[in-house]
Amino acid sequence: MTSTRTGSRSTVLSMGMEARLAGADLSRPLDAVFINSPLKDYDLAPRLNDFTLPVLGLGYLATYAASLGFNVAVLDAESLGLGLSEVADTVNALAPRWVGLNLLAPTYRHSVSLLGKLSPDIAVMLGGHQAKAMPHVILADEAIPRIDALVLGEGDTRVAALLEDLHARERLPGVLWRGGHGHLAMCQSRPQAGSWLAPDLEALPLLDRRFLADDPFVAEDGRLEAAVVGSRGCPYDCAFCGAAISANPDVRWRLRSPADIVAELEQLHRDGVRAVRFVDDLFLAHPRFMREALGALIAGGIPQRLVWDATGRINVLDRAPETLLDLMAAAGCREVALGIESGSAGVLRRMDKRITPEMTERVVRRLSQRGIGVKGYFILGFPGERREDLHATEDHVRRLWKIADVAGGRLRASAFEFRPYPGTPVWHQLLAEGRWSADQLMDYQHVDLSADGVDEALRGRDEFNFSSQIQFGETPLVELRGALARIAREQHERSQTGIAQAMRSA
Repeated sequence: MTSTRTGSRSTVLSMGMEARLAGADLSRPLDAVFINSPLKDYDLAPRLNDFTLPVLGLGYLATYAASLGFNVAVLDAESLGLGLSEVADTVNALAPRWVGLNLLAPTYRHSVSLLGKLSPDIAVMLGGHQAKAMPHVILADEAIPRIDALVLGEGDTRVAALLEDLHARERLPGVLWRGGHGHLAMCQSRPQAGSWLAPDLEALPLLDRRFLADDPFVAEDGRLEAAVVGSRGCPYDCAFCGAAISANPDVRWRLRSPADIVAELEQLHRDGVRAVRFVDDLFLAHPRFMREALGALIAGGIPQRLVWDATGRINVLDRAPETLLDLMAAAGCREVALGIESGSAGVLRRMDKRITPEMTERVVRRLSQRGIGVKGYFILGFPGERREDLHATEDHVRRLWKIADVAGGRLRASAFEFRPYPGTPVWHQLLAEGRWSADQLMDYQHVDLSADGVDEALRGRDEFNFSSQIQFGETPLVELRGALARIAREQHERSQTGIAQAMRSA
C-alpha cells in the first residue's frame, strides 16, 4: 500500500492536496471521498486536452450526503489530470471512512488498479454504469480487494443510508456486496424500491457546485458557463446507448419541474453564470414539457440573463410546430445537441434511432433559421456499416454544414469510433453472435488520430479517442480513423474561421 490511515494529514495539507478534494471540510474527519477515475494513468503521461465534462452524478451524491450532515468530497482525477498513485496517496493520507468510485467502461481498469492501492481500512462503495451493467462480473473480480457496497443505478439516497450505517445494505434494494471468503450477498427483503432506485427529483437539493472541480468554467466566448441536469432516464432504446430503456427497465424517465429548473438557473445567475448546458440525455424531447419549461424560462426573465444549450431528439423536433421552435429561440436557446449518428438510413435503422437523414436536414435547417446552433454527434464503424454507409455519413456532415451556413446558423460536428458498452442492446447482440468475448469487447485502448502525436484540431477531444481495436463494419480501422481525423480537422478549421470572423465583427 502507498500509505496507511494514520499519521500524514499535515503532510497532505502542506502539499496543497486539499485543493483536490472539492467540497470537503478537512478540519473534520471525512465520511467519504467520491472519485472520478482518470481515463488514462497520468502517472505515465500528462493529460493533453484542456476540458472535461463535470461529474454531476458524483456531485449530486455529495450534495445529498452533505445536506444530511456528512463530511464528503469529490476527487475528480480526470479533470485534475492526476495519476493513480497521486489519487491513492491523497485518499490514504486523509483516511475517509468510505471511498466511492463511479465505474465506467473506459476507466474500469484504472479504477481497479486504484482500488488495489488504497488502504484496506477504507470501506469501498462502487457504482456507475459499469456496476449496473455487469454487477456479478465486478463482484467476482479478484483484482478488487474489497467491495462493501455495489450500488446499482441512481444512488443519491442509498449512498447516504450506507454512510449512516453499513448494515443498511441488508435492507436496501439494488445493493450487493462481497462478504467474507468471497461470498456474494445482497438485500434479501423486498422494500418499496421505487423511491430508492429512482429518487424524487423535486426532493433532492439543488446541486452544490463546490463539489465540482471544473464547473462553472470560463468558456471560449468569455462567459462563465455551468452544466445542469433537467431530467433523468430516457424513454428510447438506441442500440449503442447505456441510457437505453432496455438497459434500465427499473427506472422511468423523470423530468424536473420547470419551477425547480428556473430556481437553479436564477441561483447560477446570482453566482455570475451567463451560459448553461443541459447535459441530461434528453431535455428537448417532450412537446408538453418543452412548452411548460420554455414558458417558465421566459416568464422568469431567463433569456435576458443567460443563454442555454440542451440535448434534443431529431424526431421530436422534426414534428414540432413552428411555434414551438420559435418558443425555443425566445427562451434563450443557443444550441441543441443532436444524436445524428449516421448518414445511412440502413445504419440508423440498425441503431433503432427512429430518424432518417432527411429528418436531420429539416431540423438543422429549421433551427439554423432561428439562430439556434446545432452540435451533431456521429458514430463511425457501427456493426454492419458498409464503406458506402461511411461515405454517406461524411457526405451527410458536409451537407449539414452547408445547410446551416445557408440558413445563417452553425453546425458543429463531433464524430467518434464505435465502441460497445456493457449492458447496451448492441453489446448483447455482439455477445450473442459469439465472435468476441466480453473481455475483448471491453479491451479499450487509446487511439492517437494525429500524425505527430500532437494536433491542435484533435487535442481537445483526446479523452474520447479510444477503441476496442475491433473492426465491426466493412471499413478497416485505419480508413475509419482517417475519416474521423478528416471530420475533426475540417470542423476545427470551420470553428477557427468563425472565431476570427466574430472577432473582426466585434
